[in-house]
Amino acid sequence: MVVIKVLVTGAAGQIAYSLLYSIANGDVFGKDQPISLVLLDIKPMMSVLEGVFMELQDCSLPLLHEIIPTDNVEVAFKDIDAALLVGAMPRRDGMERKDLLKANVKIFENQGAALNMYAKKTVKVLVVGNPANTNCLIAMKSAPTIPPQNFSCLTRLDQNRATSQIAVRLGLSCSAVKNVTIWGNHSSTQYPDTTHANVCNNDGNVTVYKAVKDDEWLKGGFVQMVQQRGAAVIKARKLSSAMSAAKAICDHVRDWWHGTSEGHWVSMGVISDGNNYGVPEGLIYSFPVTIKDQKWTVVKGLSIDTFSRERMDESAKELVEERDMALEFLSKSA
Repeated sequence: MVVIKVLVTGAAGQIAYSLLYSIANGDVFGKDQPISLVLLDIKPMMSVLEGVFMELQDCSLPLLHEIIPTDNVEVAFKDIDAALLVGAMPRRDGMERKDLLKANVKIFENQGAALNMYAKKTVKVLVVGNPANTNCLIAMKSAPTIPPQNFSCLTRLDQNRATSQIAVRLGLSCSAVKNVTIWGNHSSTQYPDTTHANVCNNDGNVTVYKAVKDDEWLKGGFVQMVQQRGAAVIKARKLSSAMSAAKAICDHVRDWWHGTSEGHWVSMGVISDGNNYGVPEGLIYSFPVTIKDQKWTVVKGLSIDTFSRERMDESAKELVEERDMALEFLSKSA
């Protein structure tokens, strides 16, 4: 079988530490799929990366064909099949939003250019580093020879969080809840929408609204809980969400690679063509999508009530502001 070459950036970081075993063990690309794993980080992190490299070796994983730790962009992006762009400039105390965007524009401009120059044109790119939607947009624009549909950003963590909260509320397994949707930006303006979600319980297959029987919570406390969950984890743990982010990355890439099951959709940040749900063209926006043959399609025809419309538009407005600011930085660096 042909070996798949997978790049993980920020490979010495805590999210990657929770992620790499699952990729190398076959949980993402398949239990019979050999993997060549490329680990990219910055030069000051190479000693830490060496430790990660040794641990992966020590796992003695039969699917792990090759491990390439590097700080060299050409080595990292050469002929890759999948790029998981986990590393980014984190927001530091006192840092303004525009400063964070400016720093990340440079990082993802460079990585987009490297994808354009060295990666396979069929490469699938997942951007995890925040602000994920806009970082994804910059990488995409910096890689004009790779189809825009090959770029996505992670909102599966938000979907998983929302699904779990519904399941906990109802005392059910997460597998009993399907088709929760995340609209918009991976930020506090995201909109976790249960309008079209279903639950399989003792009454059969029913809507989440019918199962929960608390519209006020579903439109209030639930939405706010999902929007603020990342901050709550940081407050409690003093570190960001590494384990759950890694799981969501695996879910996202596995479904992109192998497809979604009949009757199910998942949330992905993807390029808007301007023809779906009133979202402006050219934004990386989280939609409900189905996937077949490694190609995603936005779910069509979902009814959007006034409550949902307002929150979807609010998130789009934030993304327009981020995009315009980022593109200004991008033009100045050109």
